[in-house]
Amino acid sequence: MLKVLAIVLVFGLLVFIHELGHLLLAKRAGILCREFAIGMGPKLFSFIKGETRYTLRLLPIGGFVRMAGEDPEVVEIHRGQDVGLLLDKEGRATHIILTNIRNYPEATIVTVEETDFEHHLFIRGVEDGEEVRYPVHPQAMMVHNNQETQIAPYDRQFGSKTVGQRAAAIFAGPLANFLLAFVLLTIMGLAYGVPSDKPMIGQTIPNQAAAKAGLQQGDKVLSIEGKPMSTWKDIVQAVSTSPGKELSFIIERGGEQFSLPVTPTKEVQKQGQQEIQVGKIGVYSPTSKSFIGAAKYGAVTTYEFSKLIYEMLGKLFTGQVPVEELSGPVGIFNYTYKAAENGLVVLIQWAAALSVNLGIMNLLPLPALDGGRLVFIGLEALRGRPIDPQKEGMVHFLGFAFLMVLILVVTWNDIQRFF
Repeated sequence: MLKVLAIVLVFGLLVFIHELGHLLLAKRAGILCREFAIGMGPKLFSFIKGETRYTLRLLPIGGFVRMAGEDPEVVEIHRGQDVGLLLDKEGRATHIILTNIRNYPEATIVTVEETDFEHHLFIRGVEDGEEVRYPVHPQAMMVHNNQETQIAPYDRQFGSKTVGQRAAAIFAGPLANFLLAFVLLTIMGLAYGVPSDKPMIGQTIPNQAAAKAGLQQGDKVLSIEGKPMSTWKDIVQAVSTSPGKELSFIIERGGEQFSLPVTPTKEVQKQGQQEIQVGKIGVYSPTSKSFIGAAKYGAVTTYEFSKLIYEMLGKLFTGQVPVEELSGPVGIFNYTYKAAENGLVVLIQWAAALSVNLGIMNLLPLPALDGGRLVFIGLEALRGRPIDPQKEGMVHFLGFAFLMVLILVVTWNDIQRFF
């Protein structure tokens, strides 16, 4: 049960931080954010705070921030329609009631002739046989079947903002994932120490070869089989290439030097399509604790994760890695479960790697992804005018449909692979 909870927390955290990046930069730019959602599909739970509805949805395959102006407004007013207006002390409409008007006896009833909720903010119509014109409050609510929807004046819409503001709001999601990875790895470095490259023994695993041979945490390895050891990597190289072979370790402990025989166990690992045997003795690398060291470890490891993912993408596009090797939600859930089984350290490292992966995947220049949207904003900057919103919307819709099909394909591959 705890491992399942770990999966939920990891995925929830990654999506939450990603969407939070979008939300914070959008709000900073003055964009009206109608909904902040974790998950897709039917709503499970929601609440409203300020101008935004916060929603938890059924399918754990992402999330979104719905910004005003990105989608057509769902509530429309037609000419000749009767609406009820609730007015403030200045005579501005604060609520525009579209249905069940009789439930609001204090409302002023107007037969609509013209409305403008984007620029001049007014509603014009007929009241008791006379033509009237009421100003509309910039945060007025449309009330439809007791559900309130805030109007979005043009200066609150996504499209009204500068190229830089819109690009920042889109890029903030992937950036938040890189920052999350850095923070997770830095915290891990502070809590558990940062791996050191010194030729020393870190924590030993009980009942493994090192512990059985008498190696202890803090032992300095001077040589193995007569070969001097200068770094931790030297130790790893000497051990991994000697499965099942007894090795002579020259150790320094408490100012004294002595020899210990250690026999690495054999472990089979996959290397491409081949299986090879490597030696293991059951020790961790030495660690050191400092804020600067932890921050450096967080930055370097985040970079290394990014580099590795880009290399894998390159191999995927060049055919060196088959599409069948891709993992979808089922595969990622499975690997997260295995990471949770291996302890908190492995789970944090896996969560950081997933966060980097989510950031990079979203920056790919594909329709419906953040990278695709940044491409359109870039084209607008080059052309000096925006792309037709309907054409851009259609491209993103087709891209989204393609991504859904791709998710289904890789999910099917996962099911065949793991079940």
